[in-house]
Amino acid sequence: MRKYFFILSAVTLFTACSQNAITGRNQLSFYSEDELRTAALTQYRQFLTESKVVSTSSSKDAEMVQRIGKRLVQAINTYYAQKGLSAELEGYNWEYNLVQSNEVNAWCMPGGKIVVYTGLLPIAQNEAALAAVMGHEIAHALAKHSNERLSQSAIQQMGGQVVGTAVSGKSAAMQAAINTAYGIGSQVGALLPFSRKQELEADKFGLIFCAMAGYNPQEAIGLWERMSQAGGGNTPEILSTHPAEATRIAKLKEMMPEALKYYQPVNSK
Repeated sequence: MRKYFFILSAVTLFTACSQNAITGRNQLSFYSEDELRTAALTQYRQFLTESKVVSTSSSKDAEMVQRIGKRLVQAINTYYAQKGLSAELEGYNWEYNLVQSNEVNAWCMPGGKIVVYTGLLPIAQNEAALAAVMGHEIAHALAKHSNERLSQSAIQQMGGQVVGTAVSGKSAAMQAAINTAYGIGSQVGALLPFSRKQELEADKFGLIFCAMAGYNPQEAIGLWERMSQAGGGNTPEILSTHPAEATRIAKLKEMMPEALKYYQPVNSK
């Protein structure tokens, strides 16, 4: 019986893998993207009702977040079209919001729901650096890292259950997992961390999208240096899932020549 259980589990894991269109990497994905986006949308809307959203009518910072978001999405549409992958963007209904909070954080949920916290702005210091953060977070969503890390978390929590049975039809559990993944209602350090491989993928494509949107991707270097120094003894929340040690910054520098190939400056602030 034990033998058949492991065979069934192995088959389930194998069939739950899919290849990501832009990274080319096989990923664990127990959830369909449609159900993940639906669950994310529910949590996103609830988050906005419980948060202080900064209005574009009264804040230039909110206007800036909107402007960056639109430019990044335009660049992403172009990038995917050039690769013949436009169909991959179906189901993305992009939104960009600035939320009043002292947390140094930003995220992009499945389906393109982007939130920037006002606590990030003093560290970003300029529009191009903020674009680097937003590009990075959007890249996580496009690379389907949320599905991957939620699936990996499901394996860890399953114990002796068969994978397919454990995750099927549990929308409430999925919404709770999304809350944990993005730190909604949680304490610092309770977020599901991205892996090193996921971080490098988000760095790479985030730099490319930032450059294609007309923002200097080199601003990402100074940004992450400032991020790693922020808060003194208190780690900014974004760093609990986005390590910014010297080796990571060195990797960004290695990626920069490729990103700069996509860079065409436009008037940015």
